[in-house]
Amino acid sequence: MKGEYSVPDGLYYTKEHEWVRVEENKCRVGVTDYAQNSLHEIVYVDLPKVGTKVAQMQSLGTVESVKAVADVYSPVSGEVVEVNDTLSDAPELVNKTPYSEGWITVIKPEDLKKDLPGLMRPEDYRSLLKEITEKK
Repeated sequence: MKGEYSVPDGLYYTKEHEWVRVEENKCRVGVTDYAQNSLHEIVYVDLPKVGTKVAQMQSLGTVESVKAVADVYSPVSGEVVEVNDTLSDAPELVNKTPYSEGWITVIKPEDLKKDLPGLMRPEDYRSLLKEITEKK
């Protein structure tokens, strides 16, 4: 599956392989297809607590797989207003559907105008993945 990772349009991405979908005044966050594929079989997701204040690129929690533990970084600054509790019993959803049922948290952003320019558009993230996979 070298270089063939799903990168949906309409999302923003980080260099650390998180995605964010702006939904009115909230931001839904998860890890990308590339990230879940690199981690392999995800066995546990350490979710942030609702009410937690986060800064852009601060760790929100971790995703654990049979191979490694990876930090999940917040693409935006704000407050955690919702977490995907389903992942406590079904962490494999991050592997199966990283952009839908496998989302991790919802953040109410402080200042999207400030945070979004620091994120990557789909075409930029695809270029980053191409660079990474060509080096392997």
